[in-house]
Amino acid sequence: MHGIQYREHGGYDKLRLVEMEVPEPLPGQALVRVTVGTVSPLDDTVRAGRMSPALCKPLPIVPGGAAVGVVVDAGASGLTEGARVAINGQGRGLSTDGTWREYVAEYPEALTPLPGEVGDRQVAAILAGAGYSTAYLALTELAGFRPGQSILAPGIGGAVGMGAAHVAAQLGASMVISTAGRTDKAEQARAAGFDNIIDLSQESLREGVARLTEGRGVDVVLDGVAGPLLGDALAALAHGGNYIAVGYSGGTRGTVDVTDLIWKTARVHGYKFDMFPADVTRAARQTLVDWLVEKRFEPIVAREFPLAQAAEAQRHLIEDRPFGRVLLTMGARD
Repeated sequence: MHGIQYREHGGYDKLRLVEMEVPEPLPGQALVRVTVGTVSPLDDTVRAGRMSPALCKPLPIVPGGAAVGVVVDAGASGLTEGARVAINGQGRGLSTDGTWREYVAEYPEALTPLPGEVGDRQVAAILAGAGYSTAYLALTELAGFRPGQSILAPGIGGAVGMGAAHVAAQLGASMVISTAGRTDKAEQARAAGFDNIIDLSQESLREGVARLTEGRGVDVVLDGVAGPLLGDALAALAHGGNYIAVGYSGGTRGTVDVTDLIWKTARVHGYKFDMFPADVTRAARQTLVDWLVEKRFEPIVAREFPLAQAAEAQRHLIEDRPFGRVLLTMGARD
């Protein structure tokens, strides 16, 4: 089979299309033919060598955190051959080889059976960057989110920003605010139905939130950007609000006014993919798939690349910052 692999850390050019053996399933695993893989910022972080070596498997590494595929050998997994599944194994592309290859062997706990009413690309789009599951788990498990509350999730074009906008709406949010770094992207987001978009080329995050909330602030900040926006994101909280750090696409350091925490009695949470029990994360994924079936939202795919162009797919996501998800395709699919 073909797969993408890198043998040393560095630039996009380290990603190579190679021939590799089809994995032999362990007892209890199923063999899955991958149809659509996901591209996320974490893949770039690991390849570039910016992730702690203690969290990574020894090189070489196959990237890819999630995918959609078809069971071709069910073995003793209890699954049905020919069933379509979402692949969500913990640590894929990090502590174990990922999904940027034509076949993957996985245990049934990490495979979510998919109904015929949803397409491969739809499911891959909600898996990419774990934006939708991150938003759901962070809001329901950490923030104790309640209907009628408001949320700020910067970066509407990214996985967390867009996932939070869709998920929070389904949880009954009174207002979902996000940001765009350019006017054209802000207009693109509004045209796609995201109304409360702050164009950061025209006003600051602090000014935009104050304008949209009439000075009150938001109940929850779900921040996948951080960096220079960190201080304004914390300042955007209403009294008693929750700030949840889920990523740092804008950088790992920012300046904070500590009174924005003290005077508002704010709560700060750190989010990590493996912080919840497996049954909780499985239930979250199932809820998201159910919402897709019910057509409650439509995830946006910015662009698809064939597996052989994985390096360009990664570059496009990181440097061009597209509006929507980036996917890798591997042959016939829906």
